[in-house]
Amino acid sequence: MRGGTPSTEDFGQRLRFLRGRAALSQEALAHAAGVSVRALADMERGRTRGPQRRTVRALADALGLDADEAAGLEESAALGRPRPRAAGGPAAPVALPLPRDIQDFTARDAALARLLDLVRDADPGRPQVTVVAGQPGLGKTAFAVHAAHRLAPHFPDGRFALDLHGMDAEPTSSRDALARLLGALGLAEAAIPAGTDDRAGLWRSLAAERRLLLLLDNAADEAQIGPLLPGTGPSLTIVTSRQALAGLTAVHRCDLALLRREEAVELLARILGPERVRAEAQAARDLADLCGHLPLAVRIAGQRLLSRPHEHLGKLVARLAAEGRRLDGLQAGNLRIRAAFALSYRQLRAEAQTLLRRASLAAGADFSPETGALLAGLTYDEAVACAEELTDAGLLQSDPAAERYRFHDLLRLYAAEQVEADDGPAVRDAALDRTAGWMLRRATAAALHFDADHDHTAPSGDPDPDGAPTGREEARAWLEAERAQWLAALRRAHDTGRHRQVLDTAEAMHWFSDLNQHWEQWVEVFQRSSDSARALGSRREEAVHLNYLAWAYNLCAHDPRAALVSADSALAAARDSDDGLQQGWALGYGAGALHRLGRLEEAHTRLREAAHCLAAQETGQARLAELSILNALGALLRQLGRAEDALDIHRRGERICRAGVPRRADELIAFYHAVHRQQIGNDLAALERWHEAEPSLRQALGFFDAAQMPAWAEQARLDLGRVLGAIGHPEARQTLLAARDALAELRSPRQAEAATALAQLGEAGTGR
Repeated sequence: MRGGTPSTEDFGQRLRFLRGRAALSQEALAHAAGVSVRALADMERGRTRGPQRRTVRALADALGLDADEAAGLEESAALGRPRPRAAGGPAAPVALPLPRDIQDFTARDAALARLLDLVRDADPGRPQVTVVAGQPGLGKTAFAVHAAHRLAPHFPDGRFALDLHGMDAEPTSSRDALARLLGALGLAEAAIPAGTDDRAGLWRSLAAERRLLLLLDNAADEAQIGPLLPGTGPSLTIVTSRQALAGLTAVHRCDLALLRREEAVELLARILGPERVRAEAQAARDLADLCGHLPLAVRIAGQRLLSRPHEHLGKLVARLAAEGRRLDGLQAGNLRIRAAFALSYRQLRAEAQTLLRRASLAAGADFSPETGALLAGLTYDEAVACAEELTDAGLLQSDPAAERYRFHDLLRLYAAEQVEADDGPAVRDAALDRTAGWMLRRATAAALHFDADHDHTAPSGDPDPDGAPTGREEARAWLEAERAQWLAALRRAHDTGRHRQVLDTAEAMHWFSDLNQHWEQWVEVFQRSSDSARALGSRREEAVHLNYLAWAYNLCAHDPRAALVSADSALAAARDSDDGLQQGWALGYGAGALHRLGRLEEAHTRLREAAHCLAAQETGQARLAELSILNALGALLRQLGRAEDALDIHRRGERICRAGVPRRADELIAFYHAVHRQQIGNDLAALERWHEAEPSLRQALGFFDAAQMPAWAEQARLDLGRVLGAIGHPEARQTLLAARDALAELRSPRQAEAATALAQLGEAGTGR
């Protein structure tokens, strides 16, 4: 020791002393110097005695050393670097042993079996290469090490493992890696050629004669790996990397998935012991879910609990359940999930880093390049390129069919942390506002494709007309794919006081919502729009949107009590603004709620009043509203046992449809006609005129199916199935089965009717 500093002969001790003096953790020093925590730990423990000069300089800078101290650190590193042997000296093989196998290794049976088959069926003259790539924390190295130990008996001439430090600021060069491999085969340093190509040629000629197993861990890229791969012979090379290494050809790819829930629980049991996991079985399942079934996260949670034998699993579950503390909770000693993600994040280009962290602000389970571009302030093409880079780096998962991307839950939390650290609230809010404004303009333009009152020759108002959906099919696809995004945008516009934009979007959605009654989100959409109308002081618009909200409560959320409250509020607002059309709608929606609550006479009274109110008006909108009211009135009369009166009401509605409604599209009138055909079929069925009912119901169902209106089609299918059952038609059972299953998916209360009809059909078939 000189002056309290370790002697230059021990690089590891000296480095550890300097880090302690600087009050830096291993993770902090590794981050500052651009090396991995594992590489730093190897240096301090003496496993790496002579790091390269660039690495030593980076460490000295991170430690804030003066020139003399930096020179001393370099001197101690130089003493640990290998020296050339004298020509002709004895060659001691460089040991590259396989790392210790993990005793509690869990799952991956299918991947192991495929690798064993690869070795068993291999051509002796053709070396096999398997690439294990994927996101941080998947257990790629653990799998590769375990597989290498399982396969070791097949490779008697040598099993070598080499860490290529692909995530370090200075990965191992191909030239240095080849020197270590040639040394492992017993070559003296003097016998190893100087150039990379010559070393690669010598390595391939020697490997061709041997059955070797080569584990190349933590590869940086294809350029680093290429020279290390044997060209001929019976060898096997297993490569692990966080990069996809898509440029490597003629290789076997091992795609590791997240653990299944039961596999994650099994890993916990192997770490903690089965008794401890069985004692808190539900907590173990919850813990696996909170870890996102990511092997590294599950292992960290297990190791943390193992070091605290008296701590309940439920305590850690409660800690991890708070998203803001989850990454903090997933650390045990040197194992830290945040550090694993940080290594990959720091390797990215600035644009890719921006996309990764800002994409965490996207709503929903996945996001499009469009959304990523808006949040990150990139062009669409730049966002696509960055997203593909992030996918190759294992930081995003791409959808197999669509151009969409998703995070692992823990990576999303990490990315969100980077927003706070690297961007801050002002930049974050600007990104969210920019995205929300664009999304609402696109959503409004797309929804107007379905609006019967919209002039489709007028400019669409889309923020990117060249990339906008054209026609209803594209508009529907966009609105469905981006549902979470435009709904989040609507929330943000409402919460930041942009009430006119909220109203415009919700109004545009009115007709589109009728095609998708099974979306419960319409309650929130129209809650916010009616609130925005109130904030703007527009009683007429408030009446309109309260009516939309009553509709949503009745048909989407199946909450008639809330629907009645909204309808009554809409009626008051409509009377205040002297709007007869909205008064008629409010009476109708209130009647629908009363009907569902079993208050049939009150419902009947309101429907009669609504029909009278609307019949007195001469607008096309009033005619459409009247058709809806007549449809509901007839259905109620049928339920009251007055099927003949119901048939008269529905035929009155059909006459209006056949006469047409001025300035309304034929397709829209065809929809109302189909609704009345369905009701006429049900009226005839109630009168037991089964054979007359069947064609009416088939016509209605054909229209709803063709128009892709599942909420309407499946109810018509149920009605048709009951009629077919009554006449003993062979299609009855299949029709009812299809209706029951689809209504269940739509969360429709009528699924119970379908089940009852099926049961009755079964009883009739058995003669009971």
